[in-house]
Amino acid sequence: MENVLTRDTSQAVELIGRLEARSATIGIVGMGYVGQPLALRYAETGFRVLGYDVDSEKAAELNAGHSSIEHIDDAAIARAVANGRFEVTVDMARAVEADALIICVPTPLNKYREPDLGFVIGTMESLLPHLRSGQVLSLESTTYPGTTEEEIVTRIEKSGFTVGKDVFVVYSPEREDPGNKQFNTHTIPKVVGGHTQACLDVGKALYGGVIDKVVPVSSTRTAEMTKLLENIHRAVNIGLVNEMKIVADRMGIDIFEVIDAAATKPFGFTPYYPGPGLGGHCIPIDPFYLTWKAREYGLHTRFIELSGEINRAMPEYVVGKLVKALNDRRKALKGSKVLVLGIAYKKNVDDMRESPSVEVMELLRDAGAEVAYSDPHVPVFPKMREHRFDLASVVLTPETVAGYDAVVLATDHAKFDYDMIRTNAQVIIDSRGVYRAPAENVVKA
Repeated sequence: MENVLTRDTSQAVELIGRLEARSATIGIVGMGYVGQPLALRYAETGFRVLGYDVDSEKAAELNAGHSSIEHIDDAAIARAVANGRFEVTVDMARAVEADALIICVPTPLNKYREPDLGFVIGTMESLLPHLRSGQVLSLESTTYPGTTEEEIVTRIEKSGFTVGKDVFVVYSPEREDPGNKQFNTHTIPKVVGGHTQACLDVGKALYGGVIDKVVPVSSTRTAEMTKLLENIHRAVNIGLVNEMKIVADRMGIDIFEVIDAAATKPFGFTPYYPGPGLGGHCIPIDPFYLTWKAREYGLHTRFIELSGEINRAMPEYVVGKLVKALNDRRKALKGSKVLVLGIAYKKNVDDMRESPSVEVMELLRDAGAEVAYSDPHVPVFPKMREHRFDLASVVLTPETVAGYDAVVLATDHAKFDYDMIRTNAQVIIDSRGVYRAPAENVVKA
């Protein structure tokens, strides 16, 4: 049944019609881990997609049919380009061509661990001169409740538009999980919140034709909080098992054996596994967006902040275990050759965002160790905003492994030959629980 507000908003009716007919042009701002798979999904379902990115090299690469993201299929990119359904530009003035503008830009933390909305605000300032009536703008970047209203709606209305009548605004958090073969862009349910009912109706049309299940919620603030809850839930539980790992280790108990045993309970328990710290674009960052915003309401989110402290301490814990292992072998960390296995933030992907492996490498370097890494998914250490290493991935052979004073297993890629590594390494600091059977040269971390 058609919503009354939508029926009375001619711009919304017309836009919904174009979206349902797939005659609308979809603009996606930010051609990264979120923007690229979303663009491919729209293109493969018949939409024309115009991607926007500030990186001219990335734009040229995508227009040539190639993606530097490992799990993105080059053939799918090339096919979309060849069919005339996908193009990437650095010219934000072309935003006027799009009927929908979907913002997929980073929302990191600054050095004070406070929200940095610079990319979102910069994107909005670039788009504003080129907005027109009859467009829908969707923010997908993770952020605190109120961002869409305060930073998107306010700016649009100051430009002379009425949101919900001329231009439509929704918040729909991305839920990408790079490397996950069980779920992909169109099978992961899409939460959508609109600034008005007409906005929500347009948002449902925007995503309804390309996502299997759309989950409408009552407001943009609800949708923003939903995303935070999802990732804070993971961060808190990972913090719990990381703390349990430290307690279990002191008691001489293998925490991974404990988790596996607990996971046999068919109800009331969900297994989470410890590691060298949190990584990825969401879990290490999202809790601090909520804790920062909560202070505006006079609230101190103690539980969330405590889990953040525990998780942030994990790289130092891993290095501490390495120091002790070397001391037991009459060696100092300073001057030792240390090989870090895996520098992506999780197994079997090339995603380096917020990877705890990099922090481990920095701690080792600062302590005077000679650091190298091996990662089959990251052949050369990439350019990063805050981290600098002039390194290439080491090819693993029995001889190269044996040549290091210690090996730190930071990311448990399936491509590693773990038996060969265990046979030849002088000592292994295992932060992922790969080596379950006791061994003289394996130290659990």
